[in-house]
Amino acid sequence: MFKKYLLVFLTSMIPLIELRGAVPIGLSNLLGDSLPIIQLYIICIIGNMLPVPFIFFFARKVLEWGADKKFIGKFFTFCLEKGEKGGKKLQETAGRGLYFALFLFVGIPLPGTGAWTGTLAASFLDMDFKKSVIAIMSGVILAGIIMGLASAGVFGAIGAVFA
Repeated sequence: MFKKYLLVFLTSMIPLIELRGAVPIGLSNLLGDSLPIIQLYIICIIGNMLPVPFIFFFARKVLEWGADKKFIGKFFTFCLEKGEKGGKKLQETAGRGLYFALFLFVGIPLPGTGAWTGTLAASFLDMDFKKSVIAIMSGVILAGIIMGLASAGVFGAIGAVFA
């Protein structure tokens, strides 16, 4: 059982996969029985939020440093462009509700959104750290709820009723 907790925790820390991939793994029968839902969410949220301060304060500097390096330059440039694009899009659409937009950006589980991209965008926009962390954590919780419902087949059942 410890292996599954560790797998879920580490998966929720991986960029682009994050909690969106960890919740279905935790609810599956992969590596034994599914994990208890409350413990699963706590592990996923902690794992997903752990990198946030490091991303906010250091990722931008590291990405700018590595953008012109031979082997890592293309990937680092991609990450910089993704963060800048996400930040600009967030700022354009949000206006004064920037933190609410950050919450929705992180909370709606679509490819390319999540805590990593949201935190990088907040860093690029020089948003307040504490308010950003609250918005990002709220978004991670929302994404976990949505993924849990999707993994349980709730959305499929609703679609079957209304189809």
